[in-house]
Amino acid sequence: MPRVTRITPTLLLALASTTALADADLTTRSTLTGDWGGLRHQLEADGVKFSGDYSGETAYNAHGGLHRSARYSQNLKLGVQFDLSKLYGLDNGGKVQLTINDRRGNSASEDLVGNRLPIQENYGGLYTRLTELSYERTLFTPALNVKLGYMAMGNDLGGLDSGILCNFMNAGFCGHPLNMSGGSGWTNYPNARLGVRVKYDLSPAWQLRVAAFNVDPESNGNASRAWHLGPKHTTGTVVPVELVYKLQGELPGEYKLGYYYDSSDVKRIGSRDEVSGRGGHYLLVDQALWADEGSPGRSLHAFGQYSASSKAASPFTRWYGAGVVLYKPFEGRPKDTVALGYGRAVPNPRSREALEDAAYNAGQPFPDIDSAEQLIELSYGYQATPWLNLRPDMQYIIEPGAFSGQAIDNALVLGLQVKATF
Repeated sequence: MPRVTRITPTLLLALASTTALADADLTTRSTLTGDWGGLRHQLEADGVKFSGDYSGETAYNAHGGLHRSARYSQNLKLGVQFDLSKLYGLDNGGKVQLTINDRRGNSASEDLVGNRLPIQENYGGLYTRLTELSYERTLFTPALNVKLGYMAMGNDLGGLDSGILCNFMNAGFCGHPLNMSGGSGWTNYPNARLGVRVKYDLSPAWQLRVAAFNVDPESNGNASRAWHLGPKHTTGTVVPVELVYKLQGELPGEYKLGYYYDSSDVKRIGSRDEVSGRGGHYLLVDQALWADEGSPGRSLHAFGQYSASSKAASPFTRWYGAGVVLYKPFEGRPKDTVALGYGRAVPNPRSREALEDAAYNAGQPFPDIDSAEQLIELSYGYQATPWLNLRPDMQYIIEPGAFSGQAIDNALVLGLQVKATF
């Protein structure tokens, strides 16, 4: 086991113990490590802002799937932002963001269930890496914001800005529809690429986002590329375009309509031929349905996701997701949440045909399995302190073998997600 895996819990305990001596009130501070005796606040006022967070996800397969057991994965992120306007007295100097990420652990999906949608959203890329080195500023007008450098596309596009989807532990919900990254050069955190992103405010409610990123599949999940900003082997450029509408008022909402195109030449599924270019589109919605006038902060939101990708080269062609999140479920718990979601990932028919042909050529029967992997997830977000969130979670996975062509029993997975802000 790598050394960093063994020392991480000790490091966290040491941080908590050290800061407890400096400031005994751990329950009310905004971060675990506090204000560092006033130094942190002063540094931020001067233009240097530090950030850090930890997430740990434990999942136990209680029924179905492949094996009865538990798996743990973790993510540690440390960052620093330099405000050049404050540091050097510049007019609109912009900001530089530096972020480092470390992931460790084991996958419940791979080891215990055998499904496609990752049960732990923080699993993958199990090494220390540079995840962002970018420069951002407004240009010509306050309505135009530009960011360029080494970063993940999914930080700014393809997800809901409200953060409603991170009330779930499964990566099918938390983040972005996975057929984007599965069937194109789209990269979600922590995979980063060289690129540029532009946001333009058309009005207070409407915004247009456009980006262009290098596509380098050989660097995905490659530990030897952890600190290389330049690509190893460029196959093309992926260009997303996103229109955002944010509804204001007593029942706010967020709506995103997007399209993306990857110019890379890739093999067509089920064929030796290549297809030139891959694309897809998506629709994301977060809409408040109810707000309690007598209890500020208590509200019920509904979300929806639809994404379709290239049939020629994407392992799954469509994703549907929908659900509800109740904020402030109890009067005495203003920061807690209850979340319930349903998702359906549809495999590419060409992928299914390739699996069936392989089974036939090997003289093996092909199981009678459903046409999609489905997910039902229920979670409760318990905000123990301003910096610590505990999320008990339950996932029911229907047809876990839909993508692999295996007959696997539906699985019931019980989990716990822990998030701490440093």
